[in-house]
Amino acid sequence: LNTSDILVSCVVPSDEGKEKFKKNDDILFYRRQRDKALSQYFASLETLVLTDRYAILELCEQGSQDRLCLQIWVSKNGTVRVFIDELLAVKPRYRVPDVLIGELSYDPLRVQCQREDCLSLTWGLGHYQLLVSASPFRLEVTCDGEEIVTLNQGNRLCFETLQEPASYEHSISKGYVEDDPCGLWKETFRQFQDIKTIGPSSVGMDLCLHGFSHTFGLPEHADTLLLKDTSATEAYRLYNLDVFAYEIDSRLGLYGSVPLLLAHKPERTLGVFWLNASETLIDIKYSPKTTEEENEPPGKKSKITPQTDVRWISESGTIDCFILLGPSAAHVFSQYAQLTGCQALPPLFSLGYHQCRWNYEDEADVKAVDGGFDLHNIPYDVIWLDIEHTNGKRYFTWDSKLFPKPVELQHYLQKKNRKLVVISDPHIKIDPDWSFYCEAKEGGHAVKNREGGVYEGTCWPGESCYLDFSSSRTRSWYARQFSLNKYEGSTESLFIWNDMNEPSVFNGPEQTMPKDAVHQGGWEHRELHNLYGFYQHMATFEGLLTRSGGMERPFVLSRSFFAGSQRWGAIWTGDNVATWEYLKISIPMLLSLSLTGIHFCGADVGGFVQDPDPELLVRWYQAGALQPFFRGHSANITKRREPWLFGDDVTSAIRLAIQQRYCLLQYWYTLFHQAHTSALPPIRPLWVEFPKDTSMFAVEHQYMIGSALLVCPVTDPGVSEVKVLLPGSGELWYDTNSTEVHRGGKTLDSPVTLNTVPVFQRGGTVVPRRAGCGSSTADLQQHPFTLTVALDSKGNADGFLYLDDGHSFSYRDKMQFCLRRFSMRAGKLVSSCADDKGLFDSVDKVESVVILGLNTLKRKPTLKSGAGKTAVMFTFEAKCLTITGLGLGIHEDWEIIM
Repeated sequence: LNTSDILVSCVVPSDEGKEKFKKNDDILFYRRQRDKALSQYFASLETLVLTDRYAILELCEQGSQDRLCLQIWVSKNGTVRVFIDELLAVKPRYRVPDVLIGELSYDPLRVQCQREDCLSLTWGLGHYQLLVSASPFRLEVTCDGEEIVTLNQGNRLCFETLQEPASYEHSISKGYVEDDPCGLWKETFRQFQDIKTIGPSSVGMDLCLHGFSHTFGLPEHADTLLLKDTSATEAYRLYNLDVFAYEIDSRLGLYGSVPLLLAHKPERTLGVFWLNASETLIDIKYSPKTTEEENEPPGKKSKITPQTDVRWISESGTIDCFILLGPSAAHVFSQYAQLTGCQALPPLFSLGYHQCRWNYEDEADVKAVDGGFDLHNIPYDVIWLDIEHTNGKRYFTWDSKLFPKPVELQHYLQKKNRKLVVISDPHIKIDPDWSFYCEAKEGGHAVKNREGGVYEGTCWPGESCYLDFSSSRTRSWYARQFSLNKYEGSTESLFIWNDMNEPSVFNGPEQTMPKDAVHQGGWEHRELHNLYGFYQHMATFEGLLTRSGGMERPFVLSRSFFAGSQRWGAIWTGDNVATWEYLKISIPMLLSLSLTGIHFCGADVGGFVQDPDPELLVRWYQAGALQPFFRGHSANITKRREPWLFGDDVTSAIRLAIQQRYCLLQYWYTLFHQAHTSALPPIRPLWVEFPKDTSMFAVEHQYMIGSALLVCPVTDPGVSEVKVLLPGSGELWYDTNSTEVHRGGKTLDSPVTLNTVPVFQRGGTVVPRRAGCGSSTADLQQHPFTLTVALDSKGNADGFLYLDDGHSFSYRDKMQFCLRRFSMRAGKLVSSCADDKGLFDSVDKVESVVILGLNTLKRKPTLKSGAGKTAVMFTFEAKCLTITGLGLGIHEDWEIIM
């Protein structure tokens, strides 16, 4: 198959092709639940059993013999887990494995009070209560008497119980399957038929979030940061799909799914995590709730409080719902990380700039591009190879004509401290003469079709089988393929990119795998579809980890993801288009990912398809430099777009953006250390830092990098100024381009040129920057640090700097790290150790300090260090004190008195 032909015919959607993806009305299990009458479940309170870890009782639906088992756990960290399954199922239902990182520490529940129609449970100090109402069944969580969330308030609990396979055979004999408009046993979409041998199996439940009118999360969608009311529109769909040039302002499922919703109000942040890997749709309805004031005279107006109703509907599996009670955003981030894990600490090089194209033509082309960066003095760390580097789209191979000496090529790059990334997709070319395919087939490592044979679909190589990464045995086999003696032509400086792993099947329903394909253990693909990319990402991570003997941190980029994928590496937002609209939407997309634990995320700079105009390309580089993962990428149907191909002005602007990224890289690395240890996202919506300012809740065009930097990428053409919201009436904000200070609580018209982007440092913070950047991250140690101290209105500031070797696990295993704190109080700047367990001796130096907002200089600055007291070189003008020539070891304690 010709790659360009496949791109046009199978990936680029024509008008007809857009119909290959389902709308809500095409999703029959969703329609069944949406159109179903209100359920009438009741709780059998007499079946309550309390253990030292959980409470358990039975639920029954009126008029049905089916019984459900409800289990409730509460953890010491502020999480309530609600699990519902069939009490006596004809076969076990799928429970999502491998996403949760381990058992939480649970608090025992106790009965606070009980009546005939309800009972109240509490735990710990008794601040929180669980009120279980019998008929209809309700589960309400309160804090000191205040309602927080109610499960099944709208009576939308739904649990389609599994049927005996004999029921399917009976339905065939009676002709029911041929006439099945509700899709109970079989459904057809376009030419594709989906057989359900155990009948309908969907589950669903509604939750009422009391007092909330702002919700976030549920990636991945090309939509606003603030989730929309779906009462009259399409629901948010979580179903991993290969959607080329995806539609903007859409709730269609994209490449990955994280079923985590966050709700925020000034007094509390709340999380709802719905652990289900089958296709899931979420409806959201915002509405006011009227409550009567107690002991008020007649005629007194009722109190209006908002509420948000959230309805989850999944095709199969169980109900496994976690309520993350906060109360702050930081608490919710931590509670979620204790369930699914923190972001893996990336190797330092991976935070630098990545240059990619589908495809660099050959080894000479790679070297020419690499040399172009040096010639134009633009730093970068990684160059990437797409599918054309292989022998006929056979992964783990090289095209012998285009890349005859891959090891020499990697050594060439490694001498310049640069890396190579190659692609490895989950589809395997069906080729009986290829040993890799034969080993996969004979080893039982491929997904099966419903008849029991190897499932075959079409992707880049043509006819392919698909590895069954849900099998731990297959993952181990796949991981071993990355060993240096198995992966011919690879070295330790080769890293991996997992693409097309939704999985993408060009001739499959919705361009993915049929739901009735079969995985290890007999599980249908419908049960675990959204986990497929998660598992390949996991297997690849483990392959690179094993390759280094557990010594080196892997770098793996994946297009598809699920909750917990943050443990394996980075993701990106897929096949975007070179337009201003796609640049603009990338910001809320990445903020949504960051809120849901996927912190190492980015959008392809310049857009994957179409050719950007020079201004758009510059603005996208500037935006990308202010995002966690920073990669330029383009399709082979576009013109080459290396940074030096658009004239000197464009080259200069792009160079400046990348250089500024590198100078700030250790600040980014410090933020990733925080993400790795405390689950704080490196990029944050404004409401996370300013939780009581309701005017910030829906802001999505600007955001915080850590707690110190506010950025507002330019996302409109031809502008000479940008409106920037400066939060907090008591805050001070320093323009990093001019050092001019502005008070918060207002909107500022910030002037911009082609070379500048509005970036403001928050008063009260300290930001470390390198004085230069060199040609890659390996050169950073040659450049000392400058500390920029931005004072708040009280003259105070704080900041941190994290350092380690940048590549190994010695920071974890041997305590080889260094964490420094810089604190400004009462005219004294102090550098001290922030974690005395760290043993890393860095050779880095602090060369200079810039203090912004210093109203007066009462005395000449004096340095006090291990060498005693010494005078320092300084200048002081326009409330800016600059101290130079310090040469202080980064691990030293010192103070500057002024």
